[in-house]
Amino acid sequence: MSDPSEKRAKAERVAALRPAYRADLATGPARFLGARRTTCPWCGSGRLSDRLRTTDLLQHKPGRFSLDRCADCGHIFQNPQLTEAGLEFYYRDFYDGLGEQRMSGTFGGRGAMYEGRARAMLPYDPAPKTWLDVGTGHGHFCASARTVLPGTSFDGLDFTDGVELAAREGRIDQAHRGAFPDLAPELTARYDVVSMFHYLEHSTDPDRELRAAHEAVRPGGHLLIEVPDPDSRYARLLGRWWLPWLQPQHLHFIPVGNLRRRLTELGFTVLAEQHAEPHDPVDLLAAVWLALDHAAPREDAPWLPEPPGPLRRALRGALLLAGVPALLTATLLDRLAIRPLAQRLHLANAYRLVARRE
Repeated sequence: MSDPSEKRAKAERVAALRPAYRADLATGPARFLGARRTTCPWCGSGRLSDRLRTTDLLQHKPGRFSLDRCADCGHIFQNPQLTEAGLEFYYRDFYDGLGEQRMSGTFGGRGAMYEGRARAMLPYDPAPKTWLDVGTGHGHFCASARTVLPGTSFDGLDFTDGVELAAREGRIDQAHRGAFPDLAPELTARYDVVSMFHYLEHSTDPDRELRAAHEAVRPGGHLLIEVPDPDSRYARLLGRWWLPWLQPQHLHFIPVGNLRRRLTELGFTVLAEQHAEPHDPVDLLAAVWLALDHAAPREDAPWLPEPPGPLRRALRGALLLAGVPALLTATLLDRLAIRPLAQRLHLANAYRLVARRE
């Protein structure tokens, strides 16, 4: 954003939003978290241990967040979990509002990755007629997937207004706005394929989402799921700087064995498990960027008490400039050295399951 008029416009938007954020934070961020659980939400075990404590490393909104791990099933979950008010507060201006332009550019430029996700379905259904993408955001996956499956009708579902924008822009054929479990009865057995790409980790109740998917997929149809892999070695090696932790938005991290068993219990047959293909080679780059962004004085945001002064802005620029060599080195390692070996070294940061509804 080098155009002075664009800078002024953003500064005016931030200033206009600051009073509302100040009111939200008047009593502190504690009200955005619910009661602490004493049992695992996946298996019910009481054998929980601390896995991670961190802050909001992307937006830098106030608050501290904890992840617990179940010793019996390995499920990792945010504890205490965000309340409804907390979800609204921490999602606000991330995918939409102030963050819309940035996120649209980030997600819109990943066509090759989206086409790869669509191709994952070809061995099992080379020509699905209807496809529902749950958590579609602005519909960029659906727009790219049409190049792989030109005869497929792609619908999108999301609880933000991004799904309506996706319909207006022609990226999806029909928009469903709301919570998937609430909308599922209206979508019973309508779809040949339901996809959930990096969606379940955002859900307050993943099991309820899976049951909704079983309802929306026709018998013989397929469910395609991709989520962060909490068993990735990067999750341990990089600690709080591992991007997929994404606190406070990611609420649940499901080990692949847990998800396979739950799908089987619901009446699915798991046909494929992939680790290398969904791996996104950005772990080291993201870790370096998060550390630099955490160390440098922050840019202006409406949840800060006041805008940063000239000295803080200059210091931030100097620190980020000094970090450029580390960012370049991390990018080369991610893409050239580690990507070919990610699965063998257990560094893949995501996994993908393809399952058929029986």
